[in-house]
Amino acid sequence: KQKTAYEMCGRDWSSDVCSSDLITRMFNSERYEDMYEYCKDLLLKIPNDMLALQNCALALIYLKRFDEAITYCDKVLSINSDDNFAIKNKIFALEGLGNYSLVIELCDEILKKNPRDSWIINSKGLSLNELDRHTEAIICYNASLLLDPKDVTALMNKAISLSHLKKFEEAIQYYDLAQKADPSLKEIPRVKSQLFQKLGMEENAFLAAQGILNADMEKIKQEARENKCTLFHQVCENEFKKFEKNDF
Repeated sequence: KQKTAYEMCGRDWSSDVCSSDLITRMFNSERYEDMYEYCKDLLLKIPNDMLALQNCALALIYLKRFDEAITYCDKVLSINSDDNFAIKNKIFALEGLGNYSLVIELCDEILKKNPRDSWIINSKGLSLNELDRHTEAIICYNASLLLDPKDVTALMNKAISLSHLKKFEEAIQYYDLAQKADPSLKEIPRVKSQLFQKLGMEENAFLAAQGILNADMEKIKQEARENKCTLFHQVCENEFKKFEKNDF
């Protein structure tokens, strides 16, 4: 979930503590309409109040009023063209409108100033995916992975792009890397299993569905052969041993 502009920007609005606290409470309780109306009232007093402008945009995004949100983002950017929170909110709003071409244009503008902004690089890649330009999207994810080889967003979306291009073996490798980087991603075992099935690798498909990493699969298959048992039995045996070890 996004943070409010006050939290995100790290700005010291000491004179606006009451306002920011109230906005944060409304945001956390999902009272987005109240939050928007309150920020509009603040703007009647100070038309260029950044706190109010930022949070008007944020509230409108959650209300799915994306066109209106963009007008507030543009107002902030007319004051400070490098405002990170307004840039991100504008991208969220454009994505909400399905205007992925404009997202790409905006990302390209930002990357001219800061070519190492991985969030923007990944956002461009996501929009290229939405436009079925998967080969170009992979270029973006490769750029992100050069900055951080464990960037889960880039790993996951490169895997998705490769899958769309029917490069299933490569896609499996990147899903596996994402699984190593963030084992909490529950969807990866299912997707990896489906890709192994497409390759006709039923044993690997079964093991992937159990959340087993690629590097461990051959060892488990070898153990099953040595013990003359099914893969299911071997996986259960290994889990029991792990539980027994942790229990003591």
